[in-house]
Amino acid sequence: MGSEQQEVMGSPVLARRRHLLDEALAQADIRINGDRPWDLQLHREAALDEILARGSLGLGETYMLGDWDARALDQFFARILRADLTRLVRPWRNALRLLRSYLVNLQSRRRAFEVGERHYDLGNDFYKAMLDRRMVYSCGYWRAGAEDLDQAQEAKLDLICRKLGLQPGMRLLDIGCGWGSLVSYAAEHYGVECVGVTVSREQQAYIRERYADLPVTVHLQDYRNLDQKFDRIASVGMFEHVGHRNHRTFMKVAKRCLAPDGLMLLHTIGKNQRHSATDPWIERYIFPNGELPSTGQIGDAADRLLVCEDLHNFGSDYDHTLMAWHANFERNWSQFADRYGERFYRMWRYYLLSCAGAFRARHIQLWQWLFSDRLEGGVARVS
Repeated sequence: MGSEQQEVMGSPVLARRRHLLDEALAQADIRINGDRPWDLQLHREAALDEILARGSLGLGETYMLGDWDARALDQFFARILRADLTRLVRPWRNALRLLRSYLVNLQSRRRAFEVGERHYDLGNDFYKAMLDRRMVYSCGYWRAGAEDLDQAQEAKLDLICRKLGLQPGMRLLDIGCGWGSLVSYAAEHYGVECVGVTVSREQQAYIRERYADLPVTVHLQDYRNLDQKFDRIASVGMFEHVGHRNHRTFMKVAKRCLAPDGLMLLHTIGKNQRHSATDPWIERYIFPNGELPSTGQIGDAADRLLVCEDLHNFGSDYDHTLMAWHANFERNWSQFADRYGERFYRMWRYYLLSCAGAFRARHIQLWQWLFSDRLEGGVARVS
């Protein structure tokens, strides 16, 4: 292999030997030390071997260490995923991770609160600076003509309420209620009594303080312990933490808690292929024990329990949402730099922009499923 000397942004870079990643990235029209926003700027040559050997985990960890950069990470990842460069990850690594997910219940009751402690409890002030005014940590609905993040999230909340056909006096259960965005909106605008469950102490404290004047109750509780009847159930951005070994259990809990003629809306990120492993970098650094479902897995879980009345995909809206979160994160980072440090900054930036690229490439999806309990003979009224 020969060596090459390039000039990037008017500054010369050190000569280096061509690497196998040069050829691989070229398939996605990405150049190492190129001058375009999506090109990879290399700061440590040995990082290329680590990326090739360890795939996604190596790519993310070398970025966190500052070994490489890309001015537009979102574009970098959209190109990688459209070109399906993930196939270059060593197959045996994915096979071992898939086998582990089938042998071990990574989302057991014992592990249920781990994601709350490590991710959602980072600090309410941190998420308040990144999210919209209602603190919605899920995909906004931009197709209703929303002009900013606040409008997109309120449009999504209202869409959910309308799909559920909420009426004054109903009881709504929100499984994985976050910072109370849906329960507060439903109570304010639709006159319903709301109960939320979360695995985050920070979220519970926030809801109790902010919405003390609303008919909203929040419990720090694993969803598997739910055993009350509700007219309507929603779960927004929580099913990604359930895991395929527990999908059926989740649906049984929903059926147990759903009143006759009830409806449940399930809002979840999803994957295109049933048998695919969770991205190892995302699982290690962002969402421990997370696992995206496929359409087939969700359908299997609901089989003979609930009826799918509607399925709505607006995954491309998540790209827009994540870019808005990233803009807020960058704008407000100075408030948190001393607390979290440079490594966290690079990790969080990588998380937001890599996910934006994944949705842009349609590598992952966002679905809203509407289920009824019609198998019991009721007649669901779906608006």
